[in-house]
Amino acid sequence: MNKIVLVTGGTGYIGSWVVKYLLEKGYSVRVTVRDKSKTYKYQHLFDIAKNVNGNLEVYNANLLTEGSFDEPAKGADAIMHIASPFTLRFKDAQKELIDPALKGTRNVLNAATKSGTVKRVILTSSVAAVHGDNIDMAEQGLTEFTEAQFNTTSSATHQPYSYSKVLAEKEAWKIAQTQNQWKLVVINPSFVMGPSLANTSDSESLNFMKDILKGKFFFGAPDLTFGFVDVRDVALAHILALENESAEGRHILAERTTDFMGLAAIITKLYGKKYKMPMMTAPKFMLYLIGGFFGVTSNFVKRNVGYPIKLNTSKSKEKLGLTYHNLDETVKDMVEQLVKQKVV
Repeated sequence: MNKIVLVTGGTGYIGSWVVKYLLEKGYSVRVTVRDKSKTYKYQHLFDIAKNVNGNLEVYNANLLTEGSFDEPAKGADAIMHIASPFTLRFKDAQKELIDPALKGTRNVLNAATKSGTVKRVILTSSVAAVHGDNIDMAEQGLTEFTEAQFNTTSSATHQPYSYSKVLAEKEAWKIAQTQNQWKLVVINPSFVMGPSLANTSDSESLNFMKDILKGKFFFGAPDLTFGFVDVRDVALAHILALENESAEGRHILAERTTDFMGLAAIITKLYGKKYKMPMMTAPKFMLYLIGGFFGVTSNFVKRNVGYPIKLNTSKSKEKLGLTYHNLDETVKDMVEQLVKQKVV
């Protein structure tokens, strides 16, 4: 297979698995980084490439620099645009989240069009582009979220990460409609969990698991429900979206939805009392008082705590053919890696 696939964000938590699967299938993979001199950020990808048929190249590119993706996109058959900031630790949402997500999407998709060769673009969006707050489901009179919904409740000041994702995805659809050279397929993962291929990864998913294992929520966990999905399934969904000619539109990914206590129950089932799991669900009024210590606003508490959500993932199974890792297996592999790395 001589097809060339450009992967933005290929050194990251999701992107590394995508690159691994592409290389194993014999694709020629181009990965973009902000600074090629920092080889430690992508050495793990070359280690993978040594033992497979695929070919790997690394290019310099920056989400905020117009035209910087033109060269790596030249001659490519497809682009997987995964690069977009996912952080809950920021000082300036516009500068650190919204601008890179929005401008980066414009730059990468415009490069796809300018290439003259790209036939398919796979965009990594998020379930955060489907809904902003958990209360959205009740307010919209829904029994579940599907690919038909778009987040309408986030802003630059409330849930800015979610806002960045919905802005970027809508921009992608807008650009896609202005041309007929390439087809856009979107992946909307819920909260991504599982092992990391990159030893230097500082993903929020890994930080989240470390916090739970180290007892951050021992005295009480918030009644917050999330969708959870294995990082390997997210990566595979990108491959399926690339290779399945009939793949179209958006795809919500989640193995299940559960809350902190549900996740804690899985860890307890696997490891007994080895880790300090939450003793109880924290009362909502308490979270109004202490939310600031966890970096959450009173508005976030008001609109998310105590509201269950349901995600319809039938399209990912029926149209992409995705089979999910059981969340128990995802948690086990993730915890064992963190133990091996001696960070918990």
